[in-house]
Amino acid sequence: MSIALLHGFAHTPASWAEVRTALRTPAVDCPLPGHDPRWPVAAGWDATIAALAARVPADAIAVGYSLGARLALGLLAADRVRAAILIGVNPGLADPAERAARVAADAAWAARLRAAGTAAFLDAWEAQPIFATAARAPAAVRDRRRAARAAIDPAGLADAMTALGLGAMPDLVDALIVRADRARLIVGADDAKFAAIASTLATGAPALGPTVIAGSGHDPTLEQPAALAAAIDALVAALR
Repeated sequence: MSIALLHGFAHTPASWAEVRTALRTPAVDCPLPGHDPRWPVAAGWDATIAALAARVPADAIAVGYSLGARLALGLLAADRVRAAILIGVNPGLADPAERAARVAADAAWAARLRAAGTAAFLDAWEAQPIFATAARAPAAVRDRRRAARAAIDPAGLADAMTALGLGAMPDLVDALIVRADRARLIVGADDAKFAAIASTLATGAPALGPTVIAGSGHDPTLEQPAALAAAIDALVAALR
């Protein structure tokens, strides 16, 4: 049994490099739609999940970070994977006003991508407070990752933001809760927003965890890759 690694928004499979080095579990990369010219974004969330499922082994455990975690949850909710390990996941928006606000925000980010290109977009995207703790990671790793991200086609990223952003994603909270025996949550200890989301989800379904990664904010793939790899290995063993 293998795990399928789904990276975050405006990332590449190379974002998992340091984690893969420490993993004991066999892993396959799964580039996200819109992030690789081979895999354009399909028409809508459900179509994208169906297309993604065709590239992920049905007996795999989907391991996703951020957007990748939401897509991994989509695969789990459609019962297209064995299980899912969700790192920094938001399982969906139930409030219509909150959803409308997010649709507008996603549209603004997509417009920025199309107008300014990927590098300028990343300047603004990475300046958000949620990513502040990324500065803890070694500069060489951050520079290497930034170079790979800047090379992603901005039109593809804009399509992904529009079709796969949190505003477009269905509310999958209930789907996650009823599949809690096949899912686990991971969150950075210093990622206050997503730690709160994970805690609330675990209140409804204690099996979800979460596993907390010390010394990490929102992106443990960057900030604590060895600890994240150890956590993934342990959770894979529990989900077998």
